Amino acid sequence: MKFGAGTALGLMAAVTISGGLVACGKVPGHDRNKLWELVGNRCAKDAEHHPCAVYDPQDGYALLKDLYGHGQYLLIPTKKVPGIEDASLLQPETPNYFAEAWAERQRVPAGYGFPVPDEHLSLAINSRDGRTQDQFHIHIDCLTPYVRAEIDKNMIGEAWTPVSLYGHPYRARLVQTLDPSPFRLVGDAGDMADHTIVVTPGHHGGFVILDDVAHALDRASGEEVQDHKCKIDDPKHKAMHMDGMEPGMHMNGMM
Repeated sequence: MKFGAGTALGLMAAVTISGGLVACGKVPGHDRNKLWELVGNRCAKDAEHHPCAVYDPQDGYALLKDLYGHGQYLLIPTKKVPGIEDASLLQPETPNYFAEAWAERQRVPAGYGFPVPDEHLSLAINSRDGRTQDQFHIHIDCLTPYVRAEIDKNMIGEAWTPVSLYGHPYRARLVQTLDPSPFRLVGDAGDMADHTIVVTPGHHGGFVILDDVAHALDRASGEEVQDHKCKIDDPKHKAMHMDGMEPGMHMNGMM
């Protein structure tokens, strides 16, 4: 059973002031356990499970609205799981967190206030070096228009295929469903701590799984493919294009 009402969560690093939540940047000494404090303590113990939008211990996950972006949500396990490197993610009895995150996707367009088709949505988990919190979380939000176009123009099939995104060497493959979990598909690649995984619908059905590995200046933050302003479907952004205006760039918050 699912409980709770949506309350904004400020991230990358969130701090509590007088019972409220505010956003702050990635600064030295920030609390990397803030997400777990929120889910494991506040959401678990509060009668209405605030500040979680969903707190579902039976299915093993909570959902938090991120302050960064009107539609971005985070799916977080209700038990302590540090991140993508946790060995339990490769076990068949572990909840399929990607499938659960996808089931919550309609909260994204509801937050933005305009329709967003499934093929413009995505799920992303960052590598250990590419995150600022040490509690597992999947970002649920829109793709950037560039990434959607790059995925669609590549011939991605059931075998791993190289795809360059923002100069980073991802590999991609098409699957028909999210069962088994994408973690188990990528898990044969070695130490999972260095990996980032992104999931988005394929152009003609199924799902595209994207995988990058941290190296050199590439921190493997798959969140880079997401647009926390959802320009791909924002009517105001589309109007700017029709008027011949060039929209500015923005930086994503990485968590």
